[in-house]
Amino acid sequence: MYSYFLFLLILIPFLALSAYASAKVHTTFAKYDRVPNSSRMTGYDTAVRLMRNRGVNDISVGRIRGALSDHYNPAKKIVNLSESTYGSASVAAVAVAAHEVGHVMQKKKGYVPYKIRNVLVPLANIGSRLALPLIIIGIFLDLFLTSTRAISAGQVLMYIGIGLYGAAVLFMLVTLPVEFNASRRARKMLIEDGILHKEEAVGVKKVLSAAALTYVASMLISLIYFLRFLFIILAQTRRQ
Repeated sequence: MYSYFLFLLILIPFLALSAYASAKVHTTFAKYDRVPNSSRMTGYDTAVRLMRNRGVNDISVGRIRGALSDHYNPAKKIVNLSESTYGSASVAAVAVAAHEVGHVMQKKKGYVPYKIRNVLVPLANIGSRLALPLIIIGIFLDLFLTSTRAISAGQVLMYIGIGLYGAAVLFMLVTLPVEFNASRRARKMLIEDGILHKEEAVGVKKVLSAAALTYVASMLISLIYFLRFLFIILAQTRRQ
């Protein structure tokens, strides 16, 4: 019971950080979405120009529903821009569009953390869905079923679950340098191509930094849960 309250005591500040990061990214985007950029280029125009100026001609730019749902899909070779980005000529819109093009350039240039993240995607997807159920089932099996084996079926499930959860945490950890690097590329490209002035790049940095904070908060929360599960499993094994 003491360990559970200690876990909550540690977790609560990071949950607060996550809530703050989510609010921050929306308020910062809203603020700079009201500021038109000097070139009057939309998110779509920005993505197309940045890619064409760098010899990328096989990636299309699409429009998807929602706000801040922008992403680059390398499998389908498309940069999907949300409704709040695609047709907007604001500083915030071109910042987000340029960030997604930053991911395109990471793939084109063979940026190592980007490659590692892509390798981890299947494991991270499986881990996010199956890790917790496997750990819970494993704990109950280990508690209520006796076994003469050195390692019980419950323990095997727990180890598989914690391994999958660890892969998901590793994915989130690798995501951080990938996102920060894409943001740096975005600011540099926007100035190099004359889409924004250096003064406007301040707004770009604020928008992208706010977005990056959400990744940091999510990674920290996942890491805390991983350590919590690991502690439970080790304590369970030690008792036996």
